[in-house]
Amino acid sequence: MKKVTVVILNWNGKRLMEQFLPAVLAHTPESLAEIMVADNGSTDGSAEMLREKFPSVRLLLFDRNHGFAEGYNRAMAAVETPCAVLLNSDVEVTPHWLDEPLRTLDEYPGVAGVQPKIRNWKHRERFEYAGACGGFIDRYGYPFCRGRILHHVEKDCGQYDRPAEIFWASGACFFIRTEIYRREGGLDAVFFAHQEEIDLCWRLRARGYRLCCTPQSVVYHVGGATLEAENPRKTFLNFRNNLLMIYKNMPPSALPRVMRVRRWLDYLAAGRFLLTGHFANARAVFRARQAFRQLKKTCQPVRRENLARTCVDPIPEMLPRNLLLAYYLKGEKTFAEIEKS
Repeated sequence: MKKVTVVILNWNGKRLMEQFLPAVLAHTPESLAEIMVADNGSTDGSAEMLREKFPSVRLLLFDRNHGFAEGYNRAMAAVETPCAVLLNSDVEVTPHWLDEPLRTLDEYPGVAGVQPKIRNWKHRERFEYAGACGGFIDRYGYPFCRGRILHHVEKDCGQYDRPAEIFWASGACFFIRTEIYRREGGLDAVFFAHQEEIDLCWRLRARGYRLCCTPQSVVYHVGGATLEAENPRKTFLNFRNNLLMIYKNMPPSALPRVMRVRRWLDYLAAGRFLLTGHFANARAVFRARQAFRQLKKTCQPVRRENLARTCVDPIPEMLPRNLLLAYYLKGEKTFAEIEKS
């Protein structure tokens, strides 16, 4: 039996798969892994291209775009191997990229998920925004990484080449045990896209599972291939989903204060968008907060379950202070500075 399934979720990514699938096939031993593409109702001829050019790839066809979260949930239901890799279609893998993450999962049964070092495909000496060398979070729900604090992305000089336990693993290249993914509920389909992997990892950490980054494995991520950074839709999803994630997972002792502070910080973010002429993004912040309020009640049963099953509190990888203050007032622009402080 093969050990791992590489699951690539595709939505109108024909060009990306033509570009990046050859490296996945070249650097993924057939004896070790199956490669699966789950197509989210593409209309660009992706399925026909895959059948013609990549006949060894297992193809799942969905009737429509279910989003990142539900698309992966449906794909994971078809995985037959003990482990899976959620791999974005715009990721270039390198030789032996599977070795260290799979070795970590083999040797440490308490580890549920692993991510490799993720560099920027366009600027290859730099870390990539979405994951870098392992994800963390501050007390107010702001994600950051070894190698990326807010929008400041570091050059990779080997400063984070030590394997580390992390708060969250990037959905761009996320190794996870199949059984744990299914048992713990997978990605939350309500999120549709953005930050759903952080929500899943928060749930896993609170329930006692561990997550790691193995920087000996390196991949290159294009990033922003679906939605650009300043896209109002992306702004809406990031702000709404971040609030949902906080509400679902934050312990009751901290939640009221965190939500009060976040309300004002979100309004400040909207004001910054207005001052810089990004009016659609400012509206997206207000729409996100409204959508969160509408969804909050439906998330109450999930929150109760999460709190009932929490056995790690506080989570060691959560920064016990405000990342924004550290960045803007103290000038701490790198993970090493944050860690030292």
